[in-house]
Amino acid sequence: MTTIKGPAIFLAQFAGDNAPYNTLEGICKWAASLGYKGIQIPTWDARLIDLQRAAEDKDYALQLQSTVQSYGLEITELSTHLQGQLIAVHPSFDPLFDAFAPQELHNNPKERQQWAVQQLHYAIKASHNLGLKALATFSGAFLWPYVYPWPQRPANLIETGFTELAKMWLPILDICEQYDVDLCYELHPGEDLHDGVTFDLFLEKVNYHKRANILYDPSHFVLQCLDYLQFIDIYHERIKMFHVKDAEFNPSGRQGVYGGYQDWQARAGRFRSIGDGQVNFKAIFTKLTQYDFQGWAVLEWECAFKNSEDGAREGAQHIKEYIIRVGDRAFDNFAAAGSDNNLNRKLIGLSDE
Repeated sequence: MTTIKGPAIFLAQFAGDNAPYNTLEGICKWAASLGYKGIQIPTWDARLIDLQRAAEDKDYALQLQSTVQSYGLEITELSTHLQGQLIAVHPSFDPLFDAFAPQELHNNPKERQQWAVQQLHYAIKASHNLGLKALATFSGAFLWPYVYPWPQRPANLIETGFTELAKMWLPILDICEQYDVDLCYELHPGEDLHDGVTFDLFLEKVNYHKRANILYDPSHFVLQCLDYLQFIDIYHERIKMFHVKDAEFNPSGRQGVYGGYQDWQARAGRFRSIGDGQVNFKAIFTKLTQYDFQGWAVLEWECAFKNSEDGAREGAQHIKEYIIRVGDRAFDNFAAAGSDNNLNRKLIGLSDE
């Protein structure tokens, strides 16, 4: 077994236009002051990384890594959530998702998708240059408008959607194999890959590609009423990344999973700052340790109520407490009888005579 690395923090929810959150140096100093050991970098934020340069210039990648390390931190992974979202977009979402791409690509879904693919290529190569083994992303979605079948879905609609999604991602997964990087899909409502069943459908379509893996985030499973602990038992071999994010689900006689179009504070299911929700992190850390998870425990902070700085400060301490430092000997070694093959044979009723 391996001790999970951490605590680390995903910077997407904290980067901003004001110091110390507007430069890599400033945000590293801030994260280190809270006790974090790693940072996960959103690749769409030019204040923190020049993605194309990190892919094409190894010296720049080394400089980036050196800057982070100078604050006692490590880069845990890169994130391409926004670019991954643009790999597959249903037309009804085009106007909203234009915001994830440069202005010159707005109202041009084809060129926007090509840009997103190139961004994934850069992120894979940048990960390789930085010595990182995993890359976070979203799958995008052709099928989300049809998630609840009314009217009845046409025959083979889901089959067609996953076939086309796989066509988009297979060349990218092959590049991941070339650069020894695992692509980790965050299973998330709004994406075609949002639970175990949809991940299985996708895996089949990409021929069980070894680089198609999972970013495990229990908060999204709480909001779907999915057994997030059993999920680890089933998919632990594919779980290569871990977001530590809390959530709660409090259904009533008036509202359930779909949330009644309410804002986050009024929903039955909502994200909470770590420690304030219903996720059993002690059990999660135990299972991931049991299955020898090799990665980082990365705080992703989202909360409908709490201040982000308080959430970040508390999150570092919570993760420290949840991480299980694995032992180098069994707890009952004091009662060990030693190793003797003759004795072992006698104990099972065999004799050398």
